[in-house]
Amino acid sequence: MGLTDYFLDFARLGADWVMLLLIALSILSVGVMIDRLLWFRGRDIDTDTFARELRGAFDRDELDRLIAKYKDSGAVPVRVAVRGVEERGRGALAATEAMQAERVRWRRAGDQNLIVLGTLGNNVPFVGLFGTVLGVIKAFDKLTGHSADAEQLVVTELAKALTATAVGLMVAIPAVVAFNYFSRRLRVTLAAADECAHAVLGAIYGRAATAAAPVPAVTKDAKEVTDGGAT
Repeated sequence: MGLTDYFLDFARLGADWVMLLLIALSILSVGVMIDRLLWFRGRDIDTDTFARELRGAFDRDELDRLIAKYKDSGAVPVRVAVRGVEERGRGALAATEAMQAERVRWRRAGDQNLIVLGTLGNNVPFVGLFGTVLGVIKAFDKLTGHSADAEQLVVTELAKALTATAVGLMVAIPAVVAFNYFSRRLRVTLAAADECAHAVLGAIYGRAATAAAPVPAVTKDAKEVTDGGAT
């Protein structure tokens, strides 16, 4: 018994077990989609409004109030900005590194399980095609029986075989769409975090420049005017 005969025995199992595998993969795909939808809830914020509030807090020196207000926020841009505000006393470089670390942490959390959707979108069609090939082999194997209902059995097996490809596409297409959607949403969220981080750094550098600015010297003419007015 050759290797081909062993494969033929395997092919006689048909596409039924492949269909079960595709169903399991579809359940996995839907589970990841639901998980990512729940994770992305509340991760965005109106960055323009928050940036104005941030600059106002710097101008009025109300940063502690800002931190207390957003301490429980789940929005990624807010968490990155607040991390920089908390490190403002250690300088702009320390605030930059702290915000970068916070951004990386949230990116890692956002990327979680997205590889599953990408892998399913790229490979599930081939799983369905594999089931189709097995079904076709099984169909032609039945045709060799020369029985009265052989043709009917072949048509039935071919239909089952083609169903495997169709189901594979039904699983893969939503996975690809979801992968692209969540990847795009993560990029937009991180871009908003970068915008807020730059707003924090701009305010820190602005305060440092104001503190380091020299006090203008009183000129002789101005002093004379002041003395004359006093007299």
